[in-house]
Amino acid sequence: MKVCLLYEDRERLQEETYYDTASIIQDLGLKSIFLVSAKELVYENGEVVKVEKEDPFLMDTMQKIMMTPLTTKEQIVFRQEIVKDAYNDPELIRELYQTSDGMLRKWNELGRGTKGRIRHSNPVMKLISEIRVLHLFCDTLSKVRTLLQSREGLASKGLCAFRDELNKAFSEEREADIRKVLNDISFYTSGLDQEDEGRDQVIRPRIVLECGLEDGLKFSSMKIEEVSSQSTKFIRKGSTRDKIQKFFEGRMADSFSTVEEVRIQEQTLQLEYGVVNHLVRKLRRFTDEFQTFFDQLKFQTAFYLAAILMRQHIERFGLKYCFPEVCERRDLEFVSLKEFVMALEQRVNVIGNTCSMKQKDLLIVTGANQGGKSTFLRSIGIAQVMMQCGLPVTAYTFRSGIFPRIFVHFTRREDSAMNSGRLDEELNRMNGIIEHIGDGSLVFLNESFATTTEKEGAVIAYDVIRALKEAGVRILTVTHLLSFAKRVYEETKGQPDAGVEFLSAERKEDGTRTYHMIESEPELTSFGLDIYERIVGAD
Repeated sequence: MKVCLLYEDRERLQEETYYDTASIIQDLGLKSIFLVSAKELVYENGEVVKVEKEDPFLMDTMQKIMMTPLTTKEQIVFRQEIVKDAYNDPELIRELYQTSDGMLRKWNELGRGTKGRIRHSNPVMKLISEIRVLHLFCDTLSKVRTLLQSREGLASKGLCAFRDELNKAFSEEREADIRKVLNDISFYTSGLDQEDEGRDQVIRPRIVLECGLEDGLKFSSMKIEEVSSQSTKFIRKGSTRDKIQKFFEGRMADSFSTVEEVRIQEQTLQLEYGVVNHLVRKLRRFTDEFQTFFDQLKFQTAFYLAAILMRQHIERFGLKYCFPEVCERRDLEFVSLKEFVMALEQRVNVIGNTCSMKQKDLLIVTGANQGGKSTFLRSIGIAQVMMQCGLPVTAYTFRSGIFPRIFVHFTRREDSAMNSGRLDEELNRMNGIIEHIGDGSLVFLNESFATTTEKEGAVIAYDVIRALKEAGVRILTVTHLLSFAKRVYEETKGQPDAGVEFLSAERKEDGTRTYHMIESEPELTSFGLDIYERIVGAD
């Protein structure tokens, strides 16, 4: 059975990840999101009293899924609906995750090997472990089915379909049939976990065979008629009751003791092994059917549990969130979008921005230094990545197209890892982006080509961005190359179909930064003297 909680029609991540995920994670600061998505908050009287240690599996899962974008509106809505169900009933997701995780741990302790098969050199111990795994499967599947059946408020297509499919694949009738077989062969594992002291019952086998006899009293055409386990009073070996029972059994017609004769005892044990192994082998189809079920259930519910923990941190800092709406690629609209990572790292409710771009391919953001331009750009990038994996974003509303190919090109500090100059490093990274550009590409440029002179950087930026725009790529750029911005503005001024939007970091007359982006013609200054005067004045 498949666990289709991430995709409606399959269970595994098959789409391509973003190109250069390391740069996306670094430049957008996504590690902070991965981290909080793995840390549960403990509340007392409505106050956070403890932050649990991160769960590495949740952290790793969130990273894998966030870096694998969904490619259609239907996929995003499908996942969003399950996230909403998870928010409405977080305990269901938590129990599904913990149940599957606990089951896998026990399975591993029993000697789980490749393809789910039990690894053991001793065939008898291997068979015993297989029986225990069958019990483990039945118990866990029964618990999962009960958890899902007890939830009447599920609204998502994914969780409802999962519940219905599990009811079919592991119906109560099928469970009863499997448990009957396990009960019939329970004699084989009876007492393995108990000491003789304190036992008052023992389970003994009843095996009825139909067969013929050949020369030398050898069995032929053997057929199992009945196998069952019978509970009888435990008799301690060597006790008076044990001696009396053996005395009477020795005088029963057509019977003999399998205990007194070593050879007969060995053959009896071989017969029991053969019968039980035959019945267990018939049940392997059941374990094969659910072989990857629990791994996938843990992985997929881990994403939704991580989404629940992420929401705890969103609400902790008073941030609002919404589930984004998919629109066409040339539109981008949001109200009070906040930079989630900054809020997490500074533990405050940060300033949000509002934007409405319709039928635009290029956004150029200029304005005052330290006015919040890079933060604004990152907020869009973070929201885009979160939208494309089905998560909510920190805004009142957010609408954007789907871009399976997201690229980031942020200026980097020079360090010992660089093998060339900063401009060469920037150009090499841009060349890698251009080589992977394709349908549905979105590029974030943050102060790109500012590592050379303003004149040279402006020429490079103009040529690269014009070529990307002509190739149908959407570009969002923050730049201090003001002659470049001014040139594009003059060329597109008065052309409503040019597809270019200009925003500027707002600055009041006294130099105060509001950290809001407003529609504005690019100015030929970044007001760096404001910062100088602030520093000098402070001295």
